[in-house]
Amino acid sequence: MTSTDHSTATPGPTATAQVHEAIKQRILDGTYRPLQFVREAAVARELAVSRTPVREALRELVSEGWLEAIPHQGARVSEWTADDAREVFELRLVLEPMAVGLAARRMDPATMTQLKDLATRMEALTQGPLGGAEHSELASLNHCFHRLLIQASGNQRLAQMLESVVRTSIIRRNFASYDREALHRSMQHHREMLTAIAADNAAWAENVMRAHLLAARELHTTIVTSPDTAR
Repeated sequence: MTSTDHSTATPGPTATAQVHEAIKQRILDGTYRPLQFVREAAVARELAVSRTPVREALRELVSEGWLEAIPHQGARVSEWTADDAREVFELRLVLEPMAVGLAARRMDPATMTQLKDLATRMEALTQGPLGGAEHSELASLNHCFHRLLIQASGNQRLAQMLESVVRTSIIRRNFASYDREALHRSMQHHREMLTAIAADNAAWAENVMRAHLLAARELHTTIVTSPDTAR
């Protein structure tokens, strides 16, 4: 075997991380629906990788709560229940306003520029036709916006606590269920938070984030309790 023959090489952590991220993105954009099984062989074939990194990625995703392991059947996308929504928003309503308040005191120009760009891109999406691709991009941009705000708090422990909590609720946010009014309200909250941060007004930023989360919780509850949710 020559040094360039990698056919039997053991995949490294990079391959697993790439598969891990690809599966998460498919959950985010709705390709993988709640309760849908994610098949190891199919993912390996679609991503042109061996089954080893797929198996490892699926194991990690189960441990993180993105997937659930069903004995003798495989791994399937975890269902977002009313109890999940209640528990997650209870945490977010305490921790995320705290994070944005800290961000208001520590925001740097470069991060503010990134946040404004994300807000502008989301606003542009909500002004035009909204299909599957637009909803997927909106969900991804929204996740980036919240993650960047949390990171801007400068409190790494708080950021780590919120990372798994926020991604869980945002990833399961079905933007296709948002009407125009709800979308525009969400975008207005984003913009007002940035205005409050630019004004160095932490209390204002915290209150807007709280209102933003309360509105999101109400909509999540409506989506989760709908008989069409699991379809």
